[in-house]
Amino acid sequence: MMKLLLLCLYWPLSIHPESIPDDLEVYRNNKEIPESIATQVLIALSHFPELLETDIRFQFTGSLRGPVMAARPVVSTMLRHRSRRAYRVLINPMFKLRHLKTPMDHIPDSVMVGWIGHELGHIMDYQTKSSAQLAAFGLRYWSSDRFVKRAERVADTYATQHGLGAYILAHKDFVLGHADLPPHYKARIARLYLSPDDIVELIVKLENEESDEQEETLEEAEELETEA
Repeated sequence: MMKLLLLCLYWPLSIHPESIPDDLEVYRNNKEIPESIATQVLIALSHFPELLETDIRFQFTGSLRGPVMAARPVVSTMLRHRSRRAYRVLINPMFKLRHLKTPMDHIPDSVMVGWIGHELGHIMDYQTKSSAQLAAFGLRYWSSDRFVKRAERVADTYATQHGLGAYILAHKDFVLGHADLPPHYKARIARLYLSPDDIVELIVKLENEESDEQEETLEEAEELETEA
């Protein structure tokens, strides 16, 4: 019951492109974005002001064999300083179900924002690494399930800490609750990524910390006013 109440509390509102403010356009800076998913991508990017100057290219591609999306550094930029690297967010154009295929730009908007937000969480993680560390990350990601689990949970955590918790929950619910998704795919998501309960706990923790900080700021302001 508590989980259901929290899911309702944090569930995002429907996204209507006509209601998106013009100031979201600033987040197109140094970005390549397919227009069919521009609104969802810009909403996700707006939660990561640290990536405003980062070169990120969102690209539909049929080359992905396993994941639906993948964030990867552009190989030719890996030896640059981390502030000058470029990244690609590769997106499979079709969401493959057991009995049919759905274009990715047809899935629910809140789910797409959560999916993109997760990939941006990976890029935030990449930005903390040197070129050598990033190369080692790639090798370990393809050779260790334990390392994959850590990397995916770090990305979920970055996204949630940046205010995308509701969208991450939408993504989890869409994947784990979809009747036509292959069981092995859902099992992989459940095994390697933060669970919905984990996300809810993190959201509550962050909100409590924010509330405590606001109370401390208010108390400090009252003390200064009294001293004056």
